[in-house]
Amino acid sequence: MQQEKQFLLDLKKHFRLNIYEVKIWTSLLTRGIASAGELADISGVPRSRCYDVLESLEKKGFIIMKIGKPIKYLAVKPEVILERIKRTIKDDADEVAAQIESIKETEEFKELELLHKTGIQHVDINSISKSIIGRTSINRFVKDTLPKAKSNIIVVATSQHLERMVKLMKNFMPNFNKKGVKARLYSPYNKNVLKKLQNVEHVEYSSQTSFVTVDGREMVFMISNENIAPDYEVAIWINSPFFVNAVNALFEGSLK
Repeated sequence: MQQEKQFLLDLKKHFRLNIYEVKIWTSLLTRGIASAGELADISGVPRSRCYDVLESLEKKGFIIMKIGKPIKYLAVKPEVILERIKRTIKDDADEVAAQIESIKETEEFKELELLHKTGIQHVDINSISKSIIGRTSINRFVKDTLPKAKSNIIVVATSQHLERMVKLMKNFMPNFNKKGVKARLYSPYNKNVLKKLQNVEHVEYSSQTSFVTVDGREMVFMISNENIAPDYEVAIWINSPFFVNAVNALFEGSLK
């Protein structure tokens, strides 16, 4: 009994029928041809529902009605029904695929593509920043960063870092002048140190921090002072136009 119930449930799922339809159809398959009354008795489907179920099965192509008195019904071979279901599913899938494909031509889809192109992209912080440890490494990194300049360099130096920054900049100045790169130095005034640096716009400024920005894109920011042991000096490199320009704006705003 349990096996028969499971068999009917499996057919219900496979052939997309309700339980009454499965009972009537399987009963008709066992008889080959039968009337509605006979099918109601065999299947256990209430007579009040039997005609509705038979009409539904006929529309779905599972049975054929034979005209006569009484009207009798013939079962369609399961193999034929299976092929028909396969074609129906394929046709439905093709129709859905065509509908989805047509979405590409709608204004809504074009707006989605625009959102994708202009949307916020994930930023991997490891690819746009890193720490540099040790005075020698920091100096080397600044020397590697400065030649990248195409338009401008801003250097802000504390009194402790001034001489060091001047040494880092001076060898690059002749080439900057040829390329039209504008260099500006903000620092306390020190005549003896500044005379070593030519063709640099100097603005007297007392700063508590030192940093270098290149083209509003890259920044090397010192986060330790000269009093610390050279091997333990630390700087941060950031490659983010948004961040660097924001820092520059804040800094220039503090000068007003």
